[in-house]
Amino acid sequence: MVVHHHRNHQLKKEETEEEVEESKPLIIDLGNASYKKTRPNLICLLFIFALISFSLVFAPRLYAAVSFYSFGTEDFNVVGSFAGKELNPPPCSSIDAGKICCDRTGYRSDICFMKGDIRTRSTNSSIFLYRKSNTTFEEEEEETEIEKIKPYTRKWETSIMNTIDELQLIVKRLKTKDKEPQNPCQIQHSVPALFFSTGGYTGNVYHEFNDGIIPLYISSKHFNKQVVFVILEYHQWWITKYGDILSHLSDYPPIDFNTDPTTHCFSEAIVGLRIHDELTIDSSQMPKNHSILDFRHLLDEAYEPRIRSLIQEEEAIIGNTTFCNVETAEPIEENVNSSNPTASTATVASVPTCRKSSPSVNKQPKLVIIARNGSREITNQGEVVKLAESIGFQVEVLQPTPMMELAKIYRALNSCDVMVGVHGAAMTHFLFMRPGSVFMQIVPLGTDWAAETYYGEPAMKLGLNYISYNILDRESSLYEEYDKKDEVLRDPKSVNKKGWQMTKRVYLDGQNVKLDIGRFGKRLLRAYRYSMFDLNSSFRRRWKQQS
Repeated sequence: MVVHHHRNHQLKKEETEEEVEESKPLIIDLGNASYKKTRPNLICLLFIFALISFSLVFAPRLYAAVSFYSFGTEDFNVVGSFAGKELNPPPCSSIDAGKICCDRTGYRSDICFMKGDIRTRSTNSSIFLYRKSNTTFEEEEEETEIEKIKPYTRKWETSIMNTIDELQLIVKRLKTKDKEPQNPCQIQHSVPALFFSTGGYTGNVYHEFNDGIIPLYISSKHFNKQVVFVILEYHQWWITKYGDILSHLSDYPPIDFNTDPTTHCFSEAIVGLRIHDELTIDSSQMPKNHSILDFRHLLDEAYEPRIRSLIQEEEAIIGNTTFCNVETAEPIEENVNSSNPTASTATVASVPTCRKSSPSVNKQPKLVIIARNGSREITNQGEVVKLAESIGFQVEVLQPTPMMELAKIYRALNSCDVMVGVHGAAMTHFLFMRPGSVFMQIVPLGTDWAAETYYGEPAMKLGLNYISYNILDRESSLYEEYDKKDEVLRDPKSVNKKGWQMTKRVYLDGQNVKLDIGRFGKRLLRAYRYSMFDLNSSFRRRWKQQS
């Protein structure tokens, strides 16, 4: 990971140099770049010395103040040892039977824990926790505690949270120990339940992963698939779309809470999901230090069977017997008599083909362009394809749709060396790329912060080499619609300050891009160099292992 961050720093340095020289003609030269070193001045040295001194004095205290957070009780014992570290217990890390504990300290979501005799009642959106007692009171069942929660991960966003179903968590005390609750168990489960909602922004692939799938991984991974997902605002299409992933997080069929009147009984339940940051996982908050790379590995395992099936379906048609390893995107078995012609021009892929390789350092790297229709479309995409092919890429144009099978998208991006696309929800698919690949995001006017925060920074955490191509005003369709002195072109930040709706109307819904081929080509050339470096290094490692 350190190597990737170092190389990202170098990429950004190269981008700065290109901005200075953008008026110069593009020269396709695949040689290595070199940079002049400068000597630090005395002030910089004094500053570094002071910083080191401060760290030596205060670092131990700062480290001691760090808190590690969990969502379950696995790996946490009574002396406060969590994942091998001596720490203060996280909120709700341990609760007694017959109790509810809710952690409402998070900015993004609330999460509640229940333990004991837990029973669902969907007809009034309630989960009951029964506690037996010898105490005498008038009613057969007495409510002693009520908590309310909306199990969705955008707690701070009032407008969308108003659309999320609310659950009541109710503790009831029975009159005598021998008394049974009024709603008898119809299905008794032997594993815990995890309640969450697939409402809100579900339907947008960014939110589906950021607000749902990744938080679900964070909240359920420590159960080792021994957990039942109970879903509010259940959508069958969502289950179908993400079924490959869900089956690697739970061994049990999910429950549609809103439409299932059955009384489901559990001994433990978690209501709500934990979320760390945009499209990433903070390993320090995970019981076994799982990271976004572990999530990426789970995606490999989830989609590999389906990808093998797709390949076999294609082989049945074309008579090819090539099998691909999802992790490396390389064939692991090949029919020497097979002869598949390799296309020399870009193809629009609905069913991407498996990439073959031979032990040659001149292997052609694969570039996938994520296409858009409507807003933020690359209007000269054909020129970009020709440019990329002239540099040396094998180009594939991929246009994801809401109903496209994710395994097909995963197959295309897992086998590519470079992905290029304009800022938008489809950039979420960088999660499907192999660490070490190059992700180039085209950033339209007025979207700088969002592009970096939602996709650029998370991509680097995944280990991708990230290149940001911030367009100039003349590359935006807005250049022809507004006066050259208008703040829309001159000062997009001032427009952003007018609110989300203004930003959405002007910059997200009302803008296309026409790339400066000379300027963009320099960035694409950088991506080519890095992709060739990774390809050659990969071959050298493989040859060494084989020898």
